[in-house]
Amino acid sequence: MDFQSCVKIQKEWDIVGARQMGREYAKEIGFGTVDQARIATAISELARNIYLYAGKGKVCFETIDEINHKGLCVVALDDGPGIQDISQVMEDGFSTSGGLGAGLPGVRRLMDQFDIISQPGKGTEIRTVKWVR
Repeated sequence: MDFQSCVKIQKEWDIVGARQMGREYAKEIGFGTVDQARIATAISELARNIYLYAGKGKVCFETIDEINHKGLCVVALDDGPGIQDISQVMEDGFSTSGGLGAGLPGVRRLMDQFDIISQPGKGTEIRTVKWVR
């Protein structure tokens, strides 16, 4: 997939940049304010995970414009340590950072599609999509 744009995540401030860019895309596509907030929240979580666990990576955006519907694809990519046990991190309440543990399960609930690929020692790719209703 060719991304329209990506935001590099290297410092904490980059999380805000990714969130703002995602909200702008969502607005342009035609999402209402509630879905814009949902998308921005999911992006914040994905970007924060890159910052906390991988050190650096990127959040990329691609608008989907098909005959029947429009959507926004958000992909978080990093070359970090990877996730040892994906099923564990997808459990509500699980946290390795002392947070609420709403992270990835929360992202999955906020978005319409959620897919995660992670290889220990090689990094993680999380691909999400939200469709305009």
